Amino acid sequence: MTFELTKEYVEHIQELIEKEDVSRIQTEMEGLFPADITSLLYELETGGAKYLISALDIETGSEILASMDPDERKEFLKSFTSEEISRYVNLFDSDDAVDLLNEQPIRVREEVIALLEDREQARFILDLLHYDEDVAGGLMQKELVKANVNWTVNQCIEELRKQAEDVGKVYSVYVVDDNSILLGILSLKKIVIAHKNTKIESLYDRDVIFVETYRPSEEVAELMQRYDIDALPVVNVQGKLLGRITIDDVIDVITEQASSDTLAMAGITGDVEEDDTVWRQTRARLPWLLVGMMGGILAAKFISFFEGDLKIIPAMAAFIPIIGSTGGNVGIQTSSIILQSLADKSGLDATVWQRMLRMLAVAFINGLIISLIVFGFNLLIGNELRLALVVSTALMSVVFLASFMGTVTPIVLERIGINPAVASGPFITTANDLIGYGVYFGLAHVLLDL
Repeated sequence: MTFELTKEYVEHIQELIEKEDVSRIQTEMEGLFPADITSLLYELETGGAKYLISALDIETGSEILASMDPDERKEFLKSFTSEEISRYVNLFDSDDAVDLLNEQPIRVREEVIALLEDREQARFILDLLHYDEDVAGGLMQKELVKANVNWTVNQCIEELRKQAEDVGKVYSVYVVDDNSILLGILSLKKIVIAHKNTKIESLYDRDVIFVETYRPSEEVAELMQRYDIDALPVVNVQGKLLGRITIDDVIDVITEQASSDTLAMAGITGDVEEDDTVWRQTRARLPWLLVGMMGGILAAKFISFFEGDLKIIPAMAAFIPIIGSTGGNVGIQTSSIILQSLADKSGLDATVWQRMLRMLAVAFINGLIISLIVFGFNLLIGNELRLALVVSTALMSVVFLASFMGTVTPIVLERIGINPAVASGPFITTANDLIGYGVYFGLAHVLLDL
């Protein structure tokens, strides 16, 4: 049954913590997954949360700490001593341990590493600490199962039993030579069905997909998505096997990237969340709000140049919102599709002209339908034929121009090294407003003899 966190349940757990009823707390937590307990911890005061996690077995506590939000965990662990932290980190996978330690002050980090009982774990952590978090080396964990190419299946099984004790999830066995150079991959199925004296050399698959330590995390995520891989081996520039990246770490990368792109498209800069401080949220939102405001002022000033035209034909004013909103919507729709194609590196890279022709074909059909509907509406409400032609022609032109802007702007921004996601926010909307109004009043001058 799915766990539902309610206010009443939180209050109930708080009462048990205040009474220091360890046995009842343990009973309550028995039926919950670590992720459910993590969400409960977020609702408790730091002291109560620490008491709760200390009442649980060390394995469950380590899983909870590994799954916590980094910002919440950093604040939470301020109430722990280095010795207390080390007991949990000792059970972490090396990549999760490095993530946690990078959140701590240098003194705490060094104390925790020195206190770790598992010295191999400490060595793994030290190996990983010098990698940036946004490259393959920063995502990988050192724990994996590998076998020498010269072994027999029986030797491989014996080694698999030894190594698997320290590996949380075994997806396959990596085959290496005497210098630990990655040669290929061996599935567990082949190990199980092969004769015990069969040489690994005759079983393993040489077509292994791997990644170097310096590759960006986005490239790692794209590889694992494209080839549907659960774990990706990581090698150095000489091809030596150093570790592996598992799917759970890549899901985090994909989620963070999608969140960042969504915020950028909405005109929010930086990594900001709903529970951040007022000043942090204001600083993240304000820059693009100012861009939108300046665009609105420019649009208002632009429209003021045509006050005389509006006095002559007041009915023109009623269609200004339609021109602006249609251009903005078309621009955002088009740029969103272009951003999606730019992010997907698995297909053939279409040229700018191919993308342009495709988008303009779509724009022609959409623009024609919208224009005909607005033309019929104008005639239905009794507006003169020339005004109906102006509005419909302007809408058709705006759809075309907005599609052009929505296609070209993300491509140009990517070419010059700027995140193209920002092009889908206030920038394109503002630009399309100005272009749309210019087209609208320009056509009115020509067709209505103003």
